[in-house]
Amino acid sequence: MNQAETINFVDFATSPEHYRHWTLETEGPIATLTMKVDEDGGLREGYKLKLNSYDLGVDIELYDSIQRIRFEHPQVRTVVITGGRDRIFCSGANIFMLGLSSHAWKVNFCKFTNETRNGLEDSSQHSGLKFIAAVNGACAGGGYELAAACDEIILVDDRSSAVSLPEVPLLGVLPGTGGLTRLTDKRKVRHDHADIFCTTSEGVRGQKAKDWKLVDEIAKPAAFVQFVRDRALALAEKSDRPTDAKGVHLAPLSRQFSDHGVEYEFVNVAIDRLARTATITVSAPSAAQPETIAAIEAAGVHWWPLQMARELDDAILHLRANEIDIGTWLLKTAGDSAAVLACDAVILAYQSHWLVRETIGMLRRTLARIDVSSRSLFALIDEGSCFAGTLAELALAADRSYMLALPDAPDTAPALHLSAMNFGLLPMITNQSRLSRRFYDDEIELAAARDTIGKALDADAAMSLGLITSNPDDIDWADEIRMALEERASMSPDALTGMEANLRFNGKETMATRVFGRLSAWQNWIFNRPNAVGELGALKVYGSGSKAKFNFERV
Repeated sequence: MNQAETINFVDFATSPEHYRHWTLETEGPIATLTMKVDEDGGLREGYKLKLNSYDLGVDIELYDSIQRIRFEHPQVRTVVITGGRDRIFCSGANIFMLGLSSHAWKVNFCKFTNETRNGLEDSSQHSGLKFIAAVNGACAGGGYELAAACDEIILVDDRSSAVSLPEVPLLGVLPGTGGLTRLTDKRKVRHDHADIFCTTSEGVRGQKAKDWKLVDEIAKPAAFVQFVRDRALALAEKSDRPTDAKGVHLAPLSRQFSDHGVEYEFVNVAIDRLARTATITVSAPSAAQPETIAAIEAAGVHWWPLQMARELDDAILHLRANEIDIGTWLLKTAGDSAAVLACDAVILAYQSHWLVRETIGMLRRTLARIDVSSRSLFALIDEGSCFAGTLAELALAADRSYMLALPDAPDTAPALHLSAMNFGLLPMITNQSRLSRRFYDDEIELAAARDTIGKALDADAAMSLGLITSNPDDIDWADEIRMALEERASMSPDALTGMEANLRFNGKETMATRVFGRLSAWQNWIFNRPNAVGELGALKVYGSGSKAKFNFERV
């Protein structure tokens, strides 16, 4: 990488000894995450992280800390998130950072923030890990959105601490990282109360905040710490996370970056800058894999499903943040399908064990990260491929899938294998499996697919079942792929992003789909409007003493 690329490079890998903004402490079943943002610790130059505000670097540490609680501290059942600065919980995303950032940076930042907060709710739903926001001071904007992602919000009742979503009156934008959505879908705040809340910059405090369902409980300052602890212990009592298990240390990933991509042990990313494509190849395990819980625990972070998921997650984040001109991802696999199917069988057999359950969660969230990435996804199922079980989800996630037909060489023809993993254990954010999304929950088509579990499907069989998009033979393969990619590269990236997001989430609406949908549509649009980002837009003049100048036409 050249010097400019190194300066702008965003690395999503970190560890507690490198944190600048968070501290993680554990005591029995309770973990406490304290946010005390280093004002001078911004990811980029040009702004101060005042008032416990955050940028992408702060959220990278939050994501890492939650991952470590999941895997390294299995005894933890409740996570308390609180502020470490006097009378401030969190003032939200740093406004000056947003004002200085490109549109692409703002949207990528919001998307990662969404995913991190949705991940709290995912762990609460699937892993027995509960979250309490101990709001011990001012809580505004993204700070309140972080609190709203927790299972409970406890607000200190000190006559000054308030919760607020002041983006509309102060910045000319909307609470875009889940704030509006959680008010209505999760917290069931009445729409007229929500209207006042979102247009009042000073926020709501005390008993009114509780009465309006903006917080769950309030506590006087002298009783606040004990009240939070009592609620944390009460939530912990309901969890089924183990009390005496040994955690798995999340050792740093082995990876090698270059201008041509990045290499891990099981994931390889090869970038073609002229064609604006990244080929992401995920490999099956090459060595014998654990078949018992004891062996899984001994393998720890090197157990293939966990290591592969961590590598793929890191690769996706790298491409989204650092390779924004690379518009099409080609999803490929390599290796022995039997090895993947054997891993699937072990996962299914021990899915209730805490480490297996957390690994399933990591796979689920990583695949969901692919789903919501604003990139065209083409799966290429050719010779040497290993689209089996868990790895078949990559083909099912794709916008299109091409499978090579070799009628004259059946012994070397690629095969597609489904397993029970493809029927609900790794759902999208719609809470549907990708097969259910594909077939609009049609039970006849799903039953036909389910009947193939344990069978190797060639291109013609996969095509007849509707599992792939096209099955060109070896004569047409190269030309069909080339033409499809050239056509995609010629189209408007904005139009493709909107089309793909709509088509990928064609099924049931959930809170998560609305969060991402509103980010993609409403926030994307508002962030481009001069009322927000013009020279006299609210986001540009914030903190300058000048007043925003709006175009008052309603569009």
